[in-house]
Amino acid sequence: MSDEFEEVGPIDYLVVEFPGNRMTGEGLPLLVDLVDRGVIRILDLQFVRKDEDGSVSGLEITDLDGDGRLDLAVFEGVSSGLLGQDDLEEAAGALEPNTSAGILIYENLWAAPFAAALRRGGGRMVASGRIPVSDLVSALEATEATH
Repeated sequence: MSDEFEEVGPIDYLVVEFPGNRMTGEGLPLLVDLVDRGVIRILDLQFVRKDEDGSVSGLEITDLDGDGRLDLAVFEGVSSGLLGQDDLEEAAGALEPNTSAGILIYENLWAAPFAAALRRGGGRMVASGRIPVSDLVSALEATEATH
């Protein structure tokens, strides 16, 4: 691994669907806060819409909540090149018709020193994943029911 990537944190992606194309922009200040505090670094951010007939198109960064301000101006032009057309199509395949989605690729800056230390020690990631909140809730409820 080249030295320039030695200190890179884990890279994750999210695809967040908005049924009925209703993006309020409510989460954007929290995303900006994560960036400002150095918790994450946005590598790619793209929005797509899937129409009723299943056709998919990219969405421009716009005023999502209707307040007259460009909500995503801080992320305009953010593109690492990791997110390609094939990724957009794959993400769109997971969407229901008449929805929009935000596709986000980000670096976990908070984990970069830990990841770098593991790499220096010869460690390498062999598996990764996410546990959905609904699975966590189900597991906790099942545990409570048995006690």
